[in-house]
Amino acid sequence: MPPLRHGYFHIPFCHRVCPYCSFFKHTPGSTDMPAFIDALLTETRLQTARHPFQPHTLYFGGGTPTFLSETHLDDLLTRLKDLIDCSQLTEFTFEANPRTVPPSKAELLRSHGVTRISLGVQAWDTPTLTTLGRDHSPSEAATTFATLRQTGFDSLNLDLMFSIPGQTLDTWKETLHRSIDLAPDHISAYNLNYEEDTEFFDRLTRGQYRELPDQDADFFFTALDLLEAAGYAHYEISNYARPGHTSRHNAAYWFSQDYLGLGPGCTSTVAGHRWQNIRDTPAYITRLQNGELPATDLETLTPEQRRTERFGLELRTLQGLPLHLVHPPQHPLLHQLAQDDLIHLSNTHITLTRLGKPLADSIAVALLG
Repeated sequence: MPPLRHGYFHIPFCHRVCPYCSFFKHTPGSTDMPAFIDALLTETRLQTARHPFQPHTLYFGGGTPTFLSETHLDDLLTRLKDLIDCSQLTEFTFEANPRTVPPSKAELLRSHGVTRISLGVQAWDTPTLTTLGRDHSPSEAATTFATLRQTGFDSLNLDLMFSIPGQTLDTWKETLHRSIDLAPDHISAYNLNYEEDTEFFDRLTRGQYRELPDQDADFFFTALDLLEAAGYAHYEISNYARPGHTSRHNAAYWFSQDYLGLGPGCTSTVAGHRWQNIRDTPAYITRLQNGELPATDLETLTPEQRRTERFGLELRTLQGLPLHLVHPPQHPLLHQLAQDDLIHLSNTHITLTRLGKPLADSIAVALLG
């Protein structure tokens, strides 16, 4: 089997748990951080013994990877280089909270070969940040962005969110303009989703918040127009990039490439098999201290499962969905969608039009049948 080319490391710790976030995360509590780092490295050693690993991309997500102290980050990244062959690494991303990257930590990440930072700004106005439960201010985000540029990072992403309760279209426009003024290399603009097991979802079910599809579309088209006019290519529904700065790691997910996930709560997909690590950090550490892998829920993906996933992911991209995946390829709905100016049809692919982009999920479900 050829070596795996993509690796994800999950750091589940946050200073504060945001009310909209459904990823596995928690405050550190009494977690023994050296023991956590030892466990993460032990899992890396055990998994790479089973699955050859020579990554082209590495991605540290969370949680908040930059929550870790400089001492712990230095230990983790130094020892990691002894376990994996990074000679083919072309993209090394760290997610970061604006409050957790002083100049010394930025320098440390650069010294360990990190090439790309994804900065969780989300919004540039204090009321929206308060609604989201974020613990940074707009000025802290601007200062951190400047610090990262001064440190030499030449691939910076800003994470933004829209359709947040209380957020107006004018506020969203200001967030976009302020982001563009900073000239990041990549911008991710996510429509807020109400995910189960979050405080926002509970408020939705109680009627305190509402889903507003028309508003979502207005916010989406505003981002599309402003960011494209500023020179950002809209290469995936939620992602915009300047030339040479598309996310190679995320593309691996979108185009069904294998990847190894390490850390509590994360998922791996290798050679048609998928598993998820236990969503319990103390149990994760204990298992690895005992030399046991923390994987659970192992499944073998069926061809139909893989096809379904491709509909949900590839249709969202600039490249589009291969036409042969639609059964039959002459599906009458294809021509209706094309007549309605929701999709473009070529001899090989289906791509979304401007009008079709905010309807990507609905179109995928309809074509999947």
